[in-house]
Amino acid sequence: QLQLVESGGGLVQPGGSLRLSCAASGFTLDYYVIGWFRQAPGKEREGVSCSTDDGSKYYADSVKGRFTISRDNAKNTVYLQMNSLKPEETAVYYCAAVAAVVSVQAMCVGTQVDYWGQGTQVTVSS
Repeated sequence: QLQLVESGGGLVQPGGSLRLSCAASGFTLDYYVIGWFRQAPGKEREGVSCSTDDGSKYYADSVKGRFTISRDNAKNTVYLQMNSLKPEETAVYYCAAVAAVVSVQAMCVGTQVDYWGQGTQVTVSS
């Protein structure tokens, strides 16, 4: 069974940091573009960051310089390091994967996704 399972969400103060993890099972991430999306209450799901196995990366303008996506293929795990978090970034964060024929832009901007995780809540509040 193909699965993506996120962890690492929680409550953090404005300006704080969190690292999200996404463990894949049932398939090998080497052959997939992977990404992180988020959905705030009442808003559409948006692509935050996506990455190919050969290092091509996309970041939404709102997170450039603060968020970093990385992948450890040996652990079949994807990470999203989030620094300087803002209250408006409170959302459910989802991990996703799509076959590696898709570009990072197509995945993150076009929301071309084959598999979704169940999501992890991130709340930025004092």
